[in-house]
Parts: sequence; structure tokens; C-alpha cells
Amino acid sequence: MIDVPLPDPRAHADALARLDGLVKPVGALGRLEELAAWLSAAHGTVPPRPLENVRVVVFAGDHGVSATSAYPREITAAMVRVFLAGKSGVNVLARQVGAQVRVLDIAVDDDLADVPAEVREHKIRRGSGSIDVEDALAPGEAARAFEAGRAVADAEIASGADLLIPGDMGIGNTAVAAALVAAVLGLPADDVVGTGTGLDEAGRARKVEVVAKALARPRGSGPFELLTALGSACAAATAGFLVQGAVRGVPVLLDGVFSGAAALVAREIAPDAVRWWLAGHRSTEPSQAFALKALGLSPVLDLGLRLGEGSGAVQAVPTLRAAQAIIAEMGLLADLA
Repeated sequence: MIDVPLPDPRAHADALARLDGLVKPVGALGRLEELAAWLSAAHGTVPPRPLENVRVVVFAGDHGVSATSAYPREITAAMVRVFLAGKSGVNVLARQVGAQVRVLDIAVDDDLADVPAEVREHKIRRGSGSIDVEDALAPGEAARAFEAGRAVADAEIASGADLLIPGDMGIGNTAVAAALVAAVLGLPADDVVGTGTGLDEAGRARKVEVVAKALARPRGSGPFELLTALGSACAAATAGFLVQGAVRGVPVLLDGVFSGAAALVAREIAPDAVRWWLAGHRSTEPSQAFALKALGLSPVLDLGLRLGEGSGAVQAVPTLRAAQAIIAEMGLLADLA
């Protein structure tokens, strides 16, 4: 079990009291007030500090179930180069809010010899196993990937990050996410499998079959055994990233279906870590809805997104900044002449 500090309950209570005293009807700013109080608790101060240094880390890797996707697995390596060129969706959206984007090759099925060495410094393996017929990872790899994710979070925080966002890139990742959520929550494959990259009904039916086969395979009961059997190196690294953000007391804004699934497993490792997480947006994938309900998280935005990469969470950053601004800058009813 990993020890995680708790957000400050006194700061949360003080924030709620201040919000009730602002120049507005009580509760008139709805979810913004809830987020302002949450940030106050996370920072241990009222008002909370501005969110000035937002970091997105995209964990890239291929999955053996990539045949369930509408796109070939070679896209993953190509997209790593697009991230590095600053041309991906999350690159564009991150620039709008002043966030920095880092991409890491955790398990891309390519040597990527032409990209900077620091992109590959945490590589665990080339691709993950096809979970319908074999384990995703070899023994010990899930723990290694988890620790890699923790190290990445530490590095981002050491360089000034005050908000962390996990991103993902990997053909087949929605199938892996569906399998993880189904396994943790005891759900059938048909309930959690969506259309991913845009599958038609026949494609979705094949994906359901793959996930059902994966769930039927024998596996251990612990979180690392689950990541080994049904997850991926990227899922394990993302889980480590989420947990370490919480350990360090830095808020984490979850993205879509993949980070939601990783968070569900991460909670099994560090139950109190969920207190440091917010859900950035609602994915169109059904498994995310199950994961967020189990985690007790409500998405900040619902824009019908299914891109991944951290792109949805990035768009929630202005809402968090607005929440910080209202409690920091609005006047008090008591000060009215």
C-alpha cells in the first residue's frame, strides 16, 4: 500500500464559507464553486494558487489487440513523431492554454531510433501481448512500468508542474481499457466495449468477442497481476503517474477512457489517490462512464470527444482557472457599502 496525503479539509471548509459570502446568490456559480473548494483543499490555502504550469505526458505504446481498431498499429509510431513536431490535436489544444506536452515511448512496436533518446528512456518493451490469447506483459514488467510512471511524475513536479494530465497514444488502447474496467468491476464485455476509433457494428462485435476472450483467461487478482494479464505497459505507467501525483500532493486531471481505466486500477494500489484526481471530460466510450462512477468522479466537460492524447482534459483547464479566479478575485457581500 502506498501512503497518500489527504487534501486539507479545513481549507475546503473555509473555501465553501468564502464562496457563500461572495457577491452573488449562494451556490449561483454551480460547479465552479465545487472546483474552487476542491483546489483550495488540494493547495491547502484559500484562495488556491493559480494553475500556471500545466504538464501533459502522453504515454505511447502498441497493443496486441490492435486488430480491433479501424487503424493499423503503425500509426502509433507515426503519431509519436507528430507529437514531437507539435502538430497533434493535444499539441494544438495545449498551446491554447499554455500547457506543455511531453511524449514518451513506453511500448511502441518500433525502435524509433530517429527520435530524441529522452523519448525512449522509459521504454519497457516493443508492444504488448494480445490479451485475448496471452498476457499483455511478462512477469515484473507491470511493476517496472508503474515505477517509470512515478518517476515521470516526479520529474514533471520537480520542474514546476502544478497540474498533471495523463495522455495516451496507442492503437488498440480502448480494448485494453474496456478489459481492465470490466475485470475490476465484474462487468460483461458487451457493456464496456465501444466503437473506439470509429468501428461499425460488425467491428464492434469483433471487439466484444476479443475482450470477452481476454476476460475468460485465467489471471491473478491483484492490480499488478491485472495489468500483466489484461493491461499494457502504458496502462501501468499511467497508473504510476496518477498515484505519484497524489503522493506529491499535485492535482491530476484525468483525460478519457484510457486514463479512467488506469485510475480504476491505480485506486487498488493507493485508495486515497483518487482524492487528488478530477475527470477532465466525458468520453464517448462506455467503459469510462463505469470507471468514473466507481471512482466517484464527475466530468468537468462533455464535448463528445474520443481523440485521447490528453486533448479533452486540456480543454478543462480554463474551467479550473475560472474556478480559481472567482474565489480569488470576486468581492464579498460583507464589503458592500
